[in-house]
Order: sequence, then C-alpha cells, then structure tokens
Amino acid sequence: MLEHLNKKIGLVVAAVLLSVFGAYAQQVEPEPKVEEFDQQSFIMSHVKDAHSFHIGDVDGHAISVPLPVILIGDGGVTVFMSSAFHHDNSGRHVVEKNGRRFVMLNEKIYYANPEAGTDGTYLTFDENGAVANAKPFDMSFSKNMVTLTMVMILLFSVFLTMARFYRKKENVDKVPRGVARLFEPLVIYLRDEVVRPNIGEDAYRKYTPYLLTLFFFILFTNLLGLIPFFPFGANVSGNTSFSLPLAFFTFVIVQFSGTKEYWKEIVSVPGVPKPIMIILAPVEFLGLFTKPFALTIRLFASILGGHITILSLLMLIFVFKMWAVVPVSGLFVVFMTFIELLVAVIQAYIFTLLTAIYIGAARVSAEHENEL
Repeated sequence: MLEHLNKKIGLVVAAVLLSVFGAYAQQVEPEPKVEEFDQQSFIMSHVKDAHSFHIGDVDGHAISVPLPVILIGDGGVTVFMSSAFHHDNSGRHVVEKNGRRFVMLNEKIYYANPEAGTDGTYLTFDENGAVANAKPFDMSFSKNMVTLTMVMILLFSVFLTMARFYRKKENVDKVPRGVARLFEPLVIYLRDEVVRPNIGEDAYRKYTPYLLTLFFFILFTNLLGLIPFFPFGANVSGNTSFSLPLAFFTFVIVQFSGTKEYWKEIVSVPGVPKPIMIILAPVEFLGLFTKPFALTIRLFASILGGHITILSLLMLIFVFKMWAVVPVSGLFVVFMTFIELLVAVIQAYIFTLLTAIYIGAARVSAEHENEL
C-alpha cells in the first residue's frame, strides 16, 4: 500500500516539474537563427559573368557598380540599369519597363509571372527544378564585356604606340623606348621561335599578325582577370563564350589554309593499307574538330580552376572561423596568385603555339607527301 502511494506521489511531482519547465521554455524566446555563410554560392557568383560589379557589403547592404541591361523580345527593346533589380538575384524583385516585367535569378533575366508563388519568386519551376519562364534575348553590357572593351583599348593603345615609333625612319636603328622596348622582345620571340619554325619561311608573315593578336589578347585578358578590384577581376578567360570563339577562328583559318595534300591525308594516309583506312579516315575527320575543342577546354579549365582555387583558399577563413587561419590563408592566396600569373602567360603561349602548329600542319606540301 505504502509502495503504491509513493509511486503516485512520484508521478504527481514529475508532472508538476514538467509543467513548470514547459511553461518556462515557452516564455524564453528562441535565439535568432544565424544564417550560415554559403561559400559555394560566393565562389560561383564571383567566377560567373554578372550585370554589375560587386564591390562589397556594408551592414548587410551590397555596394556595386550597375551596368546597362539591354533586352530584346516581346516586340521591342528594353533598356535600363541593373540597379533597378535592387541587388536581387533570387527572382523576387520585379522590374517593370515599357509594359514588360522582368526578374533576375542567378544572373539570368526572365519574364516575370503576374503574381508571386508560394516561394516568393515570380517564376515557375518544372518538376526538375528548372525555370519554365521565357527569357528575352540578353544583349546587356555585362562585367565580361567591360573587361573585353578594356582589353581592346589596351591592345590598340600599345600597338599603335609601337607602330608610330617604328614608322619614323630615324627610329629604325635606335633602341626602342617605352612601350616598344617592353613588347619588342616578346614580338620577336613569337615571330622567330613560334610562327616561323612551325609555319615556314614562305608563309609565316601572312599569319604573324593573327597569332600575335591571339597571344596578346589572351594574355591581357588573363592578367586583368587577376586584379582583384574594380573595374577588373572578371573571369573572362574561364568562360567558354570566350575560349570557344577563339578556337573557332583558329579552326576556320586552319581549314582554309589546308592544301590539297592536307585533305588527301585525311582520307588516305600515305603508307596505310586501304582496309585500315576505313577505320582511320573517320578518326582523322573527327580530329579536325577535337583540336579546337581541346583548345577551348584547356584555356577555359586552366583559368577557371585557378580562380576557384584562390577563392577556395580565402574561404578557409570562414570555414575554420579562427584568426590563426587568416595569415595561413593569405600566404596560400599570394602563392597561388603568383602561380596564376605564370599560368596566364603559359596558357596564352600554348594557345598561340598550338594554333601555329595546326596551321603549319595544314600547309603540308606535295614534297612532304612524297617524303612520307
């Protein structure tokens, strides 16, 4: 009997304690949830093209330099500044211009829905999570376009200055000065060690202007992308929309430079039995397209990988959240930046060298075919 009474008393005490602690827990307000810093999104946002130059954040407010947005579609052209989106990149802020409604998600602009969905965005997503809304044709002056414009101005400035110096007869035998003194060794080296040996004495002058332009265009673009402050730092070379057109130009020049013997060797390699050529000819034909593809991927992957590596080393500070990591991360970033400077030069050189080799191979002569 006494034991049964003790059990009842124990249950009552436990119930009272639970009710007290429950009431206390309801009165205590939960701590506000701190939003975790998304390192992956930060890295990808800095290596992709954008409609503005993001400089930094102050008290949670983004500071950026807006760029012109030019959209073609729905029966007209719409122009406005990217600041109209109010730094929104999640599809929640609608910009209304000329009777058209636009939202931006991950730096891509879509036509907005009439009303917001349950997720707060003015977009419709399919079962795979892809955006189903139509997109206007985007001709905006993006961050990459600004960098390419600066590179073109820089190229014209450098080589027009050199041309004015060499145009004067009294300067022919003089030691170059200024910009000419800096770039003349590079020009001579590329002409004598890259273009002339691979293309030949009879035609190297014809292709030298293109190959020099190719080298310095890639080099300047790579170097400007490594400067970490406005208006530089755009990852132009680490983008297939940059490397693919360059590889395409090389492909076209190589094919138009091909001699009759070059095309004959694709379908009938000297010294190879005809039964084997049935297998080898398609391979040789595919080789025409794998060369520009390799040029595209090599430049794109090397530069993109370097940018991601540097940003990832910076993110170590936010991963470990320790002051001791700051100098270590900083040293690694400085070291990788010097490596990237070397990669920037090497990739420009390799792209130019391989282009010269491909052009030289396409200019195979009948004498060369007889030697084989």
